[in-house]
Amino acid sequence: MINNNRDDRRSQFKKGIDADESRRRRTETTISLRKSKKDEGIAKRRARVMAPATMMANDISSSSAPVVYGHSKRDKVFTTQDIPSLMEQLHEIQQSGVMDGDKLKSIAQAFRKIMSVENNPPVHEVLNSGALPYLINMLSLTDKPLVQFEAAWALTNIASTDQTAAIVDAGAIPALVQLLTSASADVREQSAWCLGNIAGDSTALRDVVLAANAMQPLILNIIKPESTSLFSNCVWALSNFCRGKPQPAISQVESAIPAIVDILRGDNEDAKVDALWALSYISDGGEEHIDAVLQCNVAPLLVEILGEESRMLTPALRTVGNIVTGNDKQTQAMLDADLLHKMQFLLNHERRLIKKEACWVLSNVAAGTEKQIGSVLGRYGCMAHVAEMAEHATWEVRKEAIWVVSNVATGGNKFHVQSVVECGAIDSLCSVMDINDTKMLMVALDALESILRVGQELGKDYCSFVDECDGLEKLELLQEHQSDDVYKKAVEIIETFFGCEDEAEDENLAPALNGDTYAFGIPQKQIDEAFEEECPANGHGAAPFATYNFAAV
Repeated sequence: MINNNRDDRRSQFKKGIDADESRRRRTETTISLRKSKKDEGIAKRRARVMAPATMMANDISSSSAPVVYGHSKRDKVFTTQDIPSLMEQLHEIQQSGVMDGDKLKSIAQAFRKIMSVENNPPVHEVLNSGALPYLINMLSLTDKPLVQFEAAWALTNIASTDQTAAIVDAGAIPALVQLLTSASADVREQSAWCLGNIAGDSTALRDVVLAANAMQPLILNIIKPESTSLFSNCVWALSNFCRGKPQPAISQVESAIPAIVDILRGDNEDAKVDALWALSYISDGGEEHIDAVLQCNVAPLLVEILGEESRMLTPALRTVGNIVTGNDKQTQAMLDADLLHKMQFLLNHERRLIKKEACWVLSNVAAGTEKQIGSVLGRYGCMAHVAEMAEHATWEVRKEAIWVVSNVATGGNKFHVQSVVECGAIDSLCSVMDINDTKMLMVALDALESILRVGQELGKDYCSFVDECDGLEKLELLQEHQSDDVYKKAVEIIETFFGCEDEAEDENLAPALNGDTYAFGIPQKQIDEAFEEECPANGHGAAPFATYNFAAV
């Protein structure tokens, strides 16, 4: 009932933005934050540049060991000129019908080295040679894990370029998924790495990976990892399995959430960062996605992370922000975990994007119930800080801070509105009324209209506040705005709250019908009194000041 009343109240005056829009998911902010590769990680990773120690121990000798960018002092340097010879050897093995493990390993390794150059790897040349089907077939040689490892590594290098779809089209996904349960930990790791690159290429390829049931064997490698390297790479692959829009169905990713929560309770920071990004992707959906996250009791863990400076801060804050875009109950779960206690740290953060994200979180809390709005206002210094940021911060931060102010002003009760005015809301709103952003102008105007209406109810002279910070002048200029919505809203505010003086003046100047005559000028009574007091003749022999009446025809 409270929610309905709040929405009804908003609908009375929110012409520019509706009630549902006060809670906002990520759009342009998502894009800007994801430009930071240091925070989020790169969707695709190049393959390893050195072989794992276990493979080295299994007689991958120094003369044939994987090398940094394709060569070492003791290795043969393979180039595209070697491709014809390598293909000839593959044809010979195929014709003989004898799967020589050593030869196949050397050939797969050679192709991998050719594509391991740092810049512009010759993937097209390898694909055009016809080597891809041979490499995929090598994945099925279960009795030759060294061959499987090198073939998976070569495919990973292809998957790290813009030719990822070629691997999928050639049918490699089922074999790679099967390798996630290989007896060799190194083969499992390389397969996970390759699948992570494929899923990170696009949502279409991600969905192919998920449809092949890759999630469950990947999770098993996370729950019971055989090495730190395997664990870290599988967690990174998991983040790509969950990434992208349109999102995967919750049924495809919810089984990963308990494993993610366990990772957050661990001490591997790299894995925790990737796990948090995975959680942010899962939570960036509807209420069903948010419920799945909250049911794993992750809220206290997220809030704890928000209080410290680390690489985990951005994905944790993003996840919290996604959760509070949900319904009031989901938002309350974060408040019950003491979210607001961390807000001052976030609002004071030196990084602009953290401040912006923190304001986004608060704006969505302020779009909740009156109790939740009261919680924001009750956090000492929080709202005043937001109002100050709305006026003086960089535009990206100001924009989110204005949303906080607007949601309190349009969704709170009259005492909340009075409180936000005392925090400096009117100055903040008036400061953005000369910006070239129609959407934000409407947000500010709707908030200002709500404040002025509450001012009338409480007998507060908020109009003078607006005038003192040049708000009235800006409103008058907005009557010339190119947007009809902005123009109409500005006119409505001026006429409703600032039109009294003009109406009084017009009343004196307008002709009034007096019997059969139209009377212009000042009323007779006022003129007679002025005449008696000021006329030198004191009424003797002088014509009285009076209105001029023109008989009506």
